[in-house]
Amino acid sequence: MDQNWIDIGHIDDIPLRGARCVKTPQGKVAVFRTAENEVFAIEDHCPHKGGPLSQGIVHGKAVTCPLHNWVISLESGRAQGADEGAVRTIPLRNIDGQLSMSLERALIAAE
Repeated sequence: MDQNWIDIGHIDDIPLRGARCVKTPQGKVAVFRTAENEVFAIEDHCPHKGGPLSQGIVHGKAVTCPLHNWVISLESGRAQGADEGAVRTIPLRNIDGQLSMSLERALIAAE
């Protein structure tokens, strides 16, 4: 089954170790670019108090929430260390710098 991929722009639209938000019918998605040029997409709200993860600090393959310093894995969406909770990860693909994500698959993964 081939899911629908939605074009969300070019990797160069996202600063290194930064993020941008994409509005979807399921809510805001934060798309992150690491210092190594890897890209990840997760829900844009911390599982702790709903802080905007897209405004957090990206380090390695994680982001630190700007509200209470929770560290969230960009790969799994899970809180790191002693903190518990998770956000949904959204499938993302990078073809020659052109980014697209699959909301269909994200919905299936969340159920």
